Amino acid sequence: MSVLELRQVSKSYGTGPTEVRALDAVDLQVEAGSLVAVMGPSGSGKSTLLTIAGSLETPTSGEALVEGRVLTEMAANERARLRRRSIGYVFQDFNLLAGLTAVENVSLPLELDGTPIRAARRLAREALDELEVGPRADHFPDQLSGGERQRVAIARAVVGDRRLLLADEPTGALDSVNGEAVMRLVLAACRRGVAGVVVTHDAQLAAWADRVVFLRDGRLVDATAPRPGPESLLAPGAGS
Repeated sequence: MSVLELRQVSKSYGTGPTEVRALDAVDLQVEAGSLVAVMGPSGSGKSTLLTIAGSLETPTSGEALVEGRVLTEMAANERARLRRRSIGYVFQDFNLLAGLTAVENVSLPLELDGTPIRAARRLAREALDELEVGPRADHFPDQLSGGERQRVAIARAVVGDRRLLLADEPTGALDSVNGEAVMRLVLAACRRGVAGVVVTHDAQLAAWADRVVFLRDGRLVDATAPRPGPESLLAPGAGS
């Protein structure tokens, strides 16, 4: 079963002559353990696709399913619970809370979902350690570099038993070295069984994904498996 499935999803804003169709009959499936990159020009509907997949918006028509559940058939509190427990969102501008330390930012979703503080902080520190920012756990966001803040944001998105990772231009504010490092971390999360969807303008970074889909004027116009990215060199037997 797909972790994320979009069935003929359309989204329109406004009515009559001012109507804008952001998505037009989009079909998409993302399996556990796979990373899909979404590319397309500005205004093509990429961010709208993510917000619908993350249950932050509802489609005008069609269905969006997460773990087999139709999002529009769920009550608002059920969708909120799903976002806290199963969906991680990584924003381009990090969206870290300035008054909380790195570990507090990461543990907050768990605490809001009822996890005891001590257990939530332990899981948060483990996630930060995996992303190699454990030594910075007790620092505030303004004491961290851009790359460190993005790693903290990824840790917050994957901590606990998350099943779906959605990332909107997660490397847009980073240099090429940190951008590749972030994509490597996102891919590693997917290899642990998370389904990932990443919006990016950078074809080189999209090459880290298992599949690339292209949006134009709200329509999914093409989908392809990219050429092997740099991580393929680490695969067993590579170069033999």
